[in-house]
Amino acid sequence: MDLYLIAQNLINDYGYLGMFLIAFTEAFIQPIPPDLYIIGASAFGLDPLTCAIVATIGSVSGGGVGHFLGYRLGTPIFIKLFGEKYLIKGEEFFDRYGIWGVLIAGFSPLPYKVAAWLAGIFEMKILHFSIGTLIGRFPRFLLVAYFGHSVAVFFGL
Repeated sequence: MDLYLIAQNLINDYGYLGMFLIAFTEAFIQPIPPDLYIIGASAFGLDPLTCAIVATIGSVSGGGVGHFLGYRLGTPIFIKLFGEKYLIKGEEFFDRYGIWGVLIAGFSPLPYKVAAWLAGIFEMKILHFSIGTLIGRFPRFLLVAYFGHSVAVFFGL
């Protein structure tokens, strides 16, 4: 079954719980970012602030799983999943930015799951990683949620 359809069904059938699951799994393994679902969910009636909070909690929790997997499984599994190119670029990125790198990856379209795994591989403290994730992800998800809500208001949905 198509991952997109699975994610869409999670939102339609389970609302906030579905959004939590999408944000949680995206943070460490699955490729579909939660942004589209946050937009859709808030456009079709879910509260934008609650959407952003739920997605952020899911992402921080899933990021912790990614951090743990990176720490425990290390470089060989990371290379198999994401490629050596991301490991080399990630190391340069983390050396240069540290916790700010997590914040940047959390807010930007950079692949967040890669940052989560790399934070574990490079043994970033989980508290620092979680703070960077929270500060990066919440504003992003809040903007996306209110964008969805604004679209719905504009078009009278």
